[in-house]
Amino acid sequence: MSQRRVQIVILCEDRQQEVFARHFLRERGFNGIFRSKICPPGRQSGEQYVRTQYPVEVKAYRQNRNRVSIGLVVLIDADTGGLQERLNQLEFALSEDAQQNRQPDDAIAIFIPKRNIETWIHFLQGETVDEETEYAKYQKNEAACKPSVENLAEQCRSQNLPDNAPASLQAACGELQRLLPLLK
Repeated sequence: MSQRRVQIVILCEDRQQEVFARHFLRERGFNGIFRSKICPPGRQSGEQYVRTQYPVEVKAYRQNRNRVSIGLVVLIDADTGGLQERLNQLEFALSEDAQQNRQPDDAIAIFIPKRNIETWIHFLQGETVDEETEYAKYQKNEAACKPSVENLAEQCRSQNLPDNAPASLQAACGELQRLLPLLK
């Protein structure tokens, strides 16, 4: 793939998700401009922030995609719910804003860690995980995930994610496919 400069907006709940996404995308060949929209601390829950900002960012993406090479990456924890439940909530947010649902050709990737992003990180660090347990955060050491994210990028590239990978992580590798055409 060529090295095309792409603009990526990362809409996420917290700094850990942002570091994870940014590093993962760089490892997958995205070398352009990243603009992060992270939930401000103490104002509302992270998932609420992402849900309310999602229609705003989708509208901005759709207004700009014909002028510039742009993609939108959304990270929102499933918490105790399911992946489909979160996707339905995001679709509802779009319909409430009189926008059509995400289309197959939209370069909008939605990553939904089941429970939270730390589930993925702990799995990538070699731990046995389940998607119901809440794993420890890496407060003020968010970059600790980078070596594991490098491995994930290679596993997604080679379609060699371990069979015991959390289902939400497997789904994320699939979501990445929505962004790869931007690199051509």
